[in-house]
Amino acid sequence: MPSLSFRLIPALVVLFAAGCQPQTSDTETSTLKTGQWHADIELPGGKAQFGLELSRETEDWTATIINGSERIRVPEVVYNDGRLRLRFPAFNNRIDALLVDGELKGSLTLCNRYGKTQVILFRAAPGARQSSAQSSAAADLSGRWSVTFIEDDGSEYPAIGEFRQRGNRLLGTFLTQTGDYRYLGGSMHGDTMRLSTFDGAHAFLFEAKLDDNGELAGQFWSGNQSLEAWIGKRNPDARLADPSTLTFLMPGYDQLVFRFPDLNGDPVSLSDPRFANKVVLVTLAGSWCPNCHDEAALMSELYPRYRDQGVEIIALMYEHLEDEAAAIAQVQAFREKFDIEYVTLLAGISDKTKAAETLPALSQVLAFPTTIFIDRSGKVREIHTGFSGPGTGEHYQRQIGKITDMLDLLVAEASAGDTPDPAAGD
Repeated sequence: MPSLSFRLIPALVVLFAAGCQPQTSDTETSTLKTGQWHADIELPGGKAQFGLELSRETEDWTATIINGSERIRVPEVVYNDGRLRLRFPAFNNRIDALLVDGELKGSLTLCNRYGKTQVILFRAAPGARQSSAQSSAAADLSGRWSVTFIEDDGSEYPAIGEFRQRGNRLLGTFLTQTGDYRYLGGSMHGDTMRLSTFDGAHAFLFEAKLDDNGELAGQFWSGNQSLEAWIGKRNPDARLADPSTLTFLMPGYDQLVFRFPDLNGDPVSLSDPRFANKVVLVTLAGSWCPNCHDEAALMSELYPRYRDQGVEIIALMYEHLEDEAAAIAQVQAFREKFDIEYVTLLAGISDKTKAAETLPALSQVLAFPTTIFIDRSGKVREIHTGFSGPGTGEHYQRQIGKITDMLDLLVAEASAGDTPDPAAGD
């Protein structure tokens, strides 16, 4: 996920949640309706909008979040006496809402690095969102755009916007050097475009105006504490740097060196016998990171396929929480979400600079996830920065192809390198 600059702003809501512990409040109650709801998260630049579908099976409630073509099943749903709680344990975030006059009103609590929280106003009403009565779209943004995001300190980073528009309806995503912004949905009204999402981890809102030259200029809000400016220009040939060139081994290294504890506290190293003569894929990840969730879904699928061919996967988990027990709980929730069978190690805090200090062989850590391919001899063969998830469509499919091609190559090399048995016949 791309890094974001942060600045504090005045609180938008009365905080009724402290830390990462659930809270409740009294309310006037009525019947919670099943079916589709339209939901808003109130950010400083406007509302991040998404769909919410509620259903009930006997006494149990289920909920699904809808962002464009994405549907996310909420892992934990509790409704009792007018109080609704939606929990996303693998992200350590939650929504607490009260049913008042047929609508849900409450807050989204996001737990960030070092256990700090953001509490943001949440509201939902039953039914699909009604079409806006504003003017029709002044232009069709469908296609590929060269984008630059500008942080508070004036630093910039490149991106590519890929949009699909039908009438006023706008879908798409942004790809950056370090990841993508996943599934975004919104609208184009007049000369103003809006895209937003909530996926259990982040609340994003992108807004921009189209000028007379056909260029976009606007703002990007992440939660209620991060704001970036951005500009975009239509460019079907827009390209980003090769992700395999951004991070490399420092002089004097040809191998990755680390020793971190697993969830039982036992130290694990690449020099352990279990990894000898194995192809090893090491990924730098975190349970808080949506791009890491996208990657874990793929790795959990690939691991059983390649394990018997001599491939091991190790996830180095850099968590938001310094408390070891709390970090272990987060990684365990992450493992359970994706039925992970490969090794996960507690590697440190979710800070790229500090992460790089734990891995001195690397030139830098630019992104979570970063994926490192290691051959049977222990040599690093490729370092891939970032991950383009399923929200990027064809880019995701190409990335799967590149990962499997590299694994197939390394597995074939391992097989070809086996020493023949001299006692064997011709």
